[in-house]
Amino acid sequence: MNAPNDTPHSPSFPSRLPSVGTTIFTVMSALAAEKGAVNLGQGFPDFDCDPRIVDAVSNAMRAGHNQYPPMAGAAPLREAIANKIERVYGRRYDAGSEITVTAGATQALLTAILCAVHPGDEVIVVEPTYDSYLPSIELAGGKPVFVTLEAPDYAIPFDRLAAAITPKTRLLLINTPHNPTGTVWRAEDMQKLDAILRGTNVLVLSDEVYEHMVYDGAPHESVSRYPGLAERSFVVSSFGKTFHVTGWKIGYVAAPAALTAEFRKVHQFNVFTVNTPMQLGLASYLADPAPYLNLPAFYQQKRDFFRAGLANSRFKLLPCEGTYFQCVDYSAISDLPEAEFATWLTGEIGVAAIPVSAFYHEPHESGVVRFCFAKQESTLATALERLAKL
Repeated sequence: MNAPNDTPHSPSFPSRLPSVGTTIFTVMSALAAEKGAVNLGQGFPDFDCDPRIVDAVSNAMRAGHNQYPPMAGAAPLREAIANKIERVYGRRYDAGSEITVTAGATQALLTAILCAVHPGDEVIVVEPTYDSYLPSIELAGGKPVFVTLEAPDYAIPFDRLAAAITPKTRLLLINTPHNPTGTVWRAEDMQKLDAILRGTNVLVLSDEVYEHMVYDGAPHESVSRYPGLAERSFVVSSFGKTFHVTGWKIGYVAAPAALTAEFRKVHQFNVFTVNTPMQLGLASYLADPAPYLNLPAFYQQKRDFFRAGLANSRFKLLPCEGTYFQCVDYSAISDLPEAEFATWLTGEIGVAAIPVSAFYHEPHESGVVRFCFAKQESTLATALERLAKL
């Protein structure tokens, strides 16, 4: 029983993620809203999805598909995913034992890391890197080992990547097309990686959520194309990115049966399964490959419009080979650190961007910020008009 002057309080406990705060995306989006800025920071479209996909989900709901689906995902969707991967990349995954539907790509990434990484295992991370990777590794008790890419070309230093592999290396995370830099892995890059990993027990977690956003006629080089890599890889993709429905939070993982079995052991207890009507709606929608096959041209038009609008500015455009992100060097405009420049740009010019330094594990300044061009042309035009003041 409390003494009369005792004040009840919540018990304290040590944080599992003591160095983690609010993400830069949340911070910049909130600042953009406060300042009335055009939000080209956080990566999501401001236009609607194809009405047919909404109809497909609604039809599934009305048909009574509103109870739990199988833990690994509804069979029609897993079959549609297997067909899609085979059509595009030439590898056939078994829909029953090698495809798992997930609650978005971030859950897929965390689940793969938790199932594969034991305390003390080393995980190679290519940075700048998506912000969920490091907390996921930390929650698993793993030790991140960094291979750092440098502006302006962000080329993969394969000699340093090979040197980073030790007997303790459990997992290598790769991301192509790459967020935030917009670079893509080429066939020769995959072949180099295959040669480096041959004869090792290193697993690969390949984040391919922007797989259908590769430009200028280049193909997406999925690890699924390369048998030696596919046999050791979890491949992650996202319907939210591909079909402009980021709020649906639905994706998938393709992996060999032995890896999938371990993945599902974790998946069944951190999510169990993903909502039924969206799965069946997506299965129906995937019968037509045109929406994802036409996506590169759709986003390349936006990329080219945005790049043309910045061409005569003092921003230096870095290459954008994939994703819906454009990185720019602002060193001719300001010598502010990246986070301060992004804050200034949002408040004073009225356009929100993300500092690329936020994607490194420790301070790393390159004078580069990232814009998202997955927006209506009118939104991009407003942003370009404001940026022209620079």
